[in-house]
Amino acid sequence: MKKEISIKQVQYDAEEIFRIGGFYCSEAIVSSIRKNIDPDMPVELVASASGFPIGVGRSKCMCGAISGAVIALGYFFGRNEPTGGADSKSKKCMELAYELQESFRQNHQGTLCCHIHVQGMDLLSGEHKKQCVAFTGEMARKTAKLIARELELKVNYNDVEVR
Repeated sequence: MKKEISIKQVQYDAEEIFRIGGFYCSEAIVSSIRKNIDPDMPVELVASASGFPIGVGRSKCMCGAISGAVIALGYFFGRNEPTGGADSKSKKCMELAYELQESFRQNHQGTLCCHIHVQGMDLLSGEHKKQCVAFTGEMARKTAKLIARELELKVNYNDVEVR
């Protein structure tokens, strides 16, 4: 895991790989977190995000950007043993996931629902893509900030060049 990260780079990479059509929102976030924070993260974690775009399998339920961000948080803070509901890792991961989704709610009509956010948009339109790229960048940025805060990683705020 890297000791110093660029929040700006995490956001940029997530937005860019979605913008060019390489990955959808959820995959782009996990991929950018992997690239910029923990390159040793199993690449299969990116694949685990593949069913979440467009509100979970195109159902337009919970925004895929939030799903991808929660997957990334789970990697760093989740548990991998059945330790029961009182487990401190489980509690911490859920607290962080709540903080993440609550920040999205506060910024976007009080809802995580993809259907609400794309209402009236042609899903093949530039308007839709622009909004989803922005949501992806926002959630990648917030996730990186949470990871940096909780793991006490150094954050490079002076980066002016985007790699």
